Amino acid sequence: MSEELRSELEKYLESLNIQTTCVEHPAVFTVEEMMPYLHSMSGAISKNLFLKDKKKKGLWLVSVRHDRQVNLNDLAKKLGLGSGNLRFADEASMLEKLKVGQGSATALALLFDKSQSVKFVLDRDLVEGGYEWVCFHPMTNTATIGLRPDDLLRFLKETGHDPILESFE
Repeated sequence: MSEELRSELEKYLESLNIQTTCVEHPAVFTVEEMMPYLHSMSGAISKNLFLKDKKKKGLWLVSVRHDRQVNLNDLAKKLGLGSGNLRFADEASMLEKLKVGQGSATALALLFDKSQSVKFVLDRDLVEGGYEWVCFHPMTNTATIGLRPDDLLRFLKETGHDPILESFE
């Protein structure tokens, strides 16, 4: 399943003339597990969280630089949801909306959120930090793919997911 989705994603990126760089690696479930395989990759590595808000039952994908801490209470306040209202969503919701499971959350899965029901929060530093590449899983946790920041923004626009840019200092 993930290989078919990865192939579909790669074809979509190609159709937008988006160049990528890629590193294949064993399956990883945390950023810490992944880092030893990415020594040859330059750029910002992302960490991705799939969340839900308690009150409105909205779904959120949050992509931040891998070494950033995400305080869910602070983020909820920034998004106007009220403190304590963001929590991790269940894997079934992620599979339904983004077609990926635990360990594979990625901004690139927004291609498969055809109804645009997942709101996307992006660490401002990933696109404004001067990085050559911004790196995500390509629908599988056995590879990491890099896109140029401007191409990431173009991809998001094309999928109907204008990012909410936030600072995670």
